[in-house]
Amino acid sequence: MENKKVISIVVPCYNEQEVLPMFYEELNKVMNELENVELELILVNDGSRDNTLKEFKELANKDERVKYISFSRNFGKEAAMFAGLEATTGDYVAIMDADLQDPPKLLLEMYDILENSDYDCVGTRRVTRKGEPKIRSLFAKMFYKLMKKISKMDIVDGARDFRLMTRQMTDAIISMQEYNRFSKGIFTWVGFKTKWLEYENVERAAGKSKWSFWKLFIYSLDGITAFSTFPLVISAILGMLFCLLAFIMILVIVFKTIAFGEPVSGWPSTVCAILFVGGVQLFCTGIIGQYLAKTYLEVKKRPIFIVKETNIN
Repeated sequence: MENKKVISIVVPCYNEQEVLPMFYEELNKVMNELENVELELILVNDGSRDNTLKEFKELANKDERVKYISFSRNFGKEAAMFAGLEATTGDYVAIMDADLQDPPKLLLEMYDILENSDYDCVGTRRVTRKGEPKIRSLFAKMFYKLMKKISKMDIVDGARDFRLMTRQMTDAIISMQEYNRFSKGIFTWVGFKTKWLEYENVERAAGKSKWSFWKLFIYSLDGITAFSTFPLVISAILGMLFCLLAFIMILVIVFKTIAFGEPVSGWPSTVCAILFVGGVQLFCTGIIGQYLAKTYLEVKKRPIFIVKETNIN
């Protein structure tokens, strides 16, 4: 008898009580179409304030394939994904959202590709951002372009966390125990061969997005500082340019004073120059501060998450 392959699916959730039954139903339909494949569903409750955990328990009571992990508080999606990945045992591991913006039917094609090719991962990317605010879409595109230029990571525009990976690639990701996590960068950093599936944006089946513009902006800063030191290079270059400019201005002032004398005048331009240079200095100090803050959090060695309740032995 042929051994069955196991697909572990990690689903990080924060206040997803409305959509979980729909997600479970759709996922079941897809998994029933796969022959000789068993499902392991890892649901991670990231400190939800609604009845998400209650939904987890109801699903686990009626389906032994459902496992859940519940955090002591909200640690963020990155921590939830990492906790889920650590708990998986399958031959293949998928990460997807419960809001059905990650179409479960794509798992069929993903599995077929990994089974019949030499790819280690099948990722997904949106080719449209239909339904998103235009300003959010604009900044997202700018972020991906910026990351390509300032880092060695080839992060694909529109890339989602939704992907199916081999056990080997999953173990490589789990081995990266860093506290400040930016998974899109980590997926690229570990290497392995990835095939991209393109699809049009799908709106949430229910509930509201937990990602505000401000949260996405902070997340993008985390990505930049996690996988690029280019901002520090900018800081150093600005420092050298202003030192050079100051040296030139000193020569000009000395020459003017010797040649023509120097009446007391020009205080508005002086104040503007001081404010400008001071602003640049604070900007550069802020960049350095961001990197120091990340280092500070790493060296404290705090756990990435704390589990309050789980049905995983």
